[in-house]
Amino acid sequence: MKLLVELPSWLGDCVMLTPAFENLVTYYGNPEITIIGSSVSVEVLKNHPNVVKNLILNKSYSLFFAHLKSFDEYDVFISFRDSYRTKILKIFISAKNKYQFNKNHYLNRHVVEKYNDFVNDALNTFEEPGPLLVYQDNKKIDNSILIAGINPGASYGDAKRWGVEKFSEVALRLSSRYEIIIFGGPDEADIAFEIEKKLIQNNVSNFQNLAGKTSVQELINHISNLSLFITGDSGPMHLAASFQIPTVSIFGPTLHHETSQWKNSRSTIVRKNLSCQPCMKRTCPLKHQNCMNFIKAEEVLSSIDSLLLSYKECGQ
Repeated sequence: MKLLVELPSWLGDCVMLTPAFENLVTYYGNPEITIIGSSVSVEVLKNHPNVVKNLILNKSYSLFFAHLKSFDEYDVFISFRDSYRTKILKIFISAKNKYQFNKNHYLNRHVVEKYNDFVNDALNTFEEPGPLLVYQDNKKIDNSILIAGINPGASYGDAKRWGVEKFSEVALRLSSRYEIIIFGGPDEADIAFEIEKKLIQNNVSNFQNLAGKTSVQELINHISNLSLFITGDSGPMHLAASFQIPTVSIFGPTLHHETSQWKNSRSTIVRKNLSCQPCMKRTCPLKHQNCMNFIKAEEVLSSIDSLLLSYKECGQ
């Protein structure tokens, strides 16, 4: 059985589809899977044991049509993207059965459930979504010291970002107990540098600033080795959930019941409950960003203590 699977473009969405992906593998009985998608999404799933081939689809339509020549014939084509480009792709792909995700059919539920329901509807099955599952390469970091990850960025937009000064305060307080790793993409290097400067000004040296310096595989390996993760609503947050990393997630304008960590028992959310939430905007339409600005560093630090105490008492 040969499957062609098109992945979502975003890191977090790709992690959140992994339960649905596992249900596909189970249903088709250990199939050979070719994955296609963005450079980020392909990296998340390329180490899956059933993935035999991967292809990065370029946004350029001329290169996109050139890619079509490299596709084989498949038993099934299934896409987790609701896009016009995928509708074109479906026409040219040779497959006995073709399925495409439609976001308008799956509302008011967690993203994991949306993708899983889509697979159930396509295959006429009733499988429940399991935990997130990300396969690593062979470069897992072996480190026995306590490490806290600080992830101040959010690719969706500035409205999701908590203040740099507050992240810096949390990093400073944690540095007495943990090694600190600052994460972020190339577009977030300036934010990470501000936190780095604050740590240096306070004579903290037990940190690494990895913003803009890691591949997706390196990011996966580093996050899998954390003792604690402090993050906004982001792709790395979902990677942490897949490894059951104790996580404090800071939510503002987004739907926490749809994009919070999936099945991570060591997870807590810090958020306000303002009348303007959730607006789902990339920038605050009211120009104040109070959903994030009203969250104090002390609240996050208190949530960290409560989280660590709760699973310590449970013997975890």
